[in-house]
Amino acid sequence: MHIPDGYLSPATCAVGYAVAIPVWATAARKVGKTVKSRQVPTLALLSAMCFLIMMFNIPIPDGTTAHAVGGALVAVLLGPWAAVIAISVALAFQALLFGDGGVLSYGVNVVNMAIVLPFLSYGGYRLLAGRSLLTAPRRAVAAGVGGYFGLSAAALCGGVELGLQPDLFHNAQGQPLYSPYHLSQAVPAMLLAHLAVASVVEAVLTGGVIAYLQRANLPLLRVNHPGVPLTGDEPGRARQVRPVRLALAAVVTMAVLTPLGLLAPGTAFGEQRPGQLDLARYHLSAIPSGLQKWNGLWHHAFFSGYDFGHDQHPALGYLVSAAIGIAVIGLTILAVAGVVRRLQARRSRSRAAAAATAEESDQPIGAAP
Repeated sequence: MHIPDGYLSPATCAVGYAVAIPVWATAARKVGKTVKSRQVPTLALLSAMCFLIMMFNIPIPDGTTAHAVGGALVAVLLGPWAAVIAISVALAFQALLFGDGGVLSYGVNVVNMAIVLPFLSYGGYRLLAGRSLLTAPRRAVAAGVGGYFGLSAAALCGGVELGLQPDLFHNAQGQPLYSPYHLSQAVPAMLLAHLAVASVVEAVLTGGVIAYLQRANLPLLRVNHPGVPLTGDEPGRARQVRPVRLALAAVVTMAVLTPLGLLAPGTAFGEQRPGQLDLARYHLSAIPSGLQKWNGLWHHAFFSGYDFGHDQHPALGYLVSAAIGIAVIGLTILAVAGVVRRLQARRSRSRAAAAATAEESDQPIGAAP
């Protein structure tokens, strides 16, 4: 799912940014209006949680790996626009600090995992949940099914993007310049890995957390469901745990468990280094020139591959990477939220001043202000 640099042409990457930038701008405006100040720490922790979820590699029968994202859960809890911000920030630092995903291809990765995934997941959830009560089992099932189809759709997008490259960008001899995978190879590989494994994990994670919150923490569920009626008695003391505390507990637990992601052998489809490509399998005479040129574009990752000791202490490297990722992502979300709120406050003051000036200019001459 984290497409590295070199597998997509610069033109394809530019299209990804062209789609992502206006969505980011809209998301910042929407989140600034809908997510209250007290909910920003929860958003920061959920973003860190997505980062951790994506560190858990799951083995696929064909020898590759895949991972869930957690975007469906964020979309259900805080809305899809908040999920855009949360996942985009996580993806940015995965690329910059850990070399997981490319810098040129970052916009395309955002389109797949931070836009397609949360919006389709949330749409499916809303459609299936209907007007059911907030504590109805139907909502947990709807969240899980929405997450399954949202992640599967994101995987399909990734497969199509990789699979179109050989047909759109090749040399005079017909050799691909970037991704060597054709649609007939990329789409089945991506869909198999997710329909059979990763999307199931996304569904179980999303539905399971929502089912748990229905019993243990209704305040967190109410954030994005203010008008949805409850059933039964009002939540008791056990349901009054602050959302940020629950999110923090989940993040700490997952951080401790992150070394389990090292147990999955192999790499994800489409994430191999140029030297790891099986040239004979893809009928290549040489490594595609564009892939060779752009794959090492960003070489400043401090913890490349979530490691800092050249695989001497991989578990420790994973834990340190998790801790650093949590801190950087959380602080970035808080900083972005603070900037957005200051800008909105400045606009509100400007509008109030303009309205007051207009009101004074409409008063009759000689009238008391």
